[in-house]
Amino acid sequence: MKDNKFEVLLKVELFILDMDGTIYLGDRLFEGSREFVELLKENRKEFLFLTNNSSKSSDEYLKKLSKMGIDIAKENLLTSGQATAIYLNGIAKKTIRAYVVGTVSLKKELESFGINIAEDIEKEEVDYLIVGFDTELTYKKLLDACELIRKGIPFLATNPDLVCPLDGGKYIPDCGSICIMLENATKKKPLFIGKPSSIIVDVISKLKNVEKSRIAMIGDRLYTDIKMANDNGMVSILVLSGETAFEDIEKSRLKPTFVYNSIRDIYEDLKTVYRGAG
Repeated sequence: MKDNKFEVLLKVELFILDMDGTIYLGDRLFEGSREFVELLKENRKEFLFLTNNSSKSSDEYLKKLSKMGIDIAKENLLTSGQATAIYLNGIAKKTIRAYVVGTVSLKKELESFGINIAEDIEKEEVDYLIVGFDTELTYKKLLDACELIRKGIPFLATNPDLVCPLDGGKYIPDCGSICIMLENATKKKPLFIGKPSSIIVDVISKLKNVEKSRIAMIGDRLYTDIKMANDNGMVSILVLSGETAFEDIEKSRLKPTFVYNSIRDIYEDLKTVYRGAG
């Protein structure tokens, strides 16, 4: 099994790394995260930090990682907010105006991709409703969203995560929970762009020019990270440093290709793989 594992890891051309619960938790960087990234750089392997958390912009994440000692280029990071913008720009035949149930950071991220933001649904034409992980949520936003859905405006959401993990074992409602509330009120489901949707995999595969079978997804959630990888023929690697416990794997129909306690353990195996290949 170990030889087979090393063979599989050696064939990976692109490593996608989840962030919350995988690389860090809150402001605490997990041991081995920095070393893992440096190992990939040294061996000229492509990597992409991928987060479903759309409450912050890519620039904010780059700054956060830099403070933790991980310096990466902008092309090594993708948020579900960015993926949503890329997807919309790919299907639209005109400039898009979207109403956003999301943070100021998400709105700015979307604007950086040329998407116009509507603030008043009574006075502005709206092409799409976009719902994200909104830590600045107001009841007015929910009312506006319900009205737009009722009118038949396409309903997109950045990610289906129900909760966002915090340090100390705490959780707060994420985009998926907001969408459940809207679905209960309108009987309409959104099109999710982020993990585990195949949409975000298609975006990444084209962006990095890598076949899906040569991509490995490293994450801490069965229903997003692992499901996305399994559904798209990717290598799925689960770490037990975040939301998922080993008992959850036994109960779930979603089975990862490999399971590790932490990113440090993956680093140790990968270091051996690359030494053997050299």
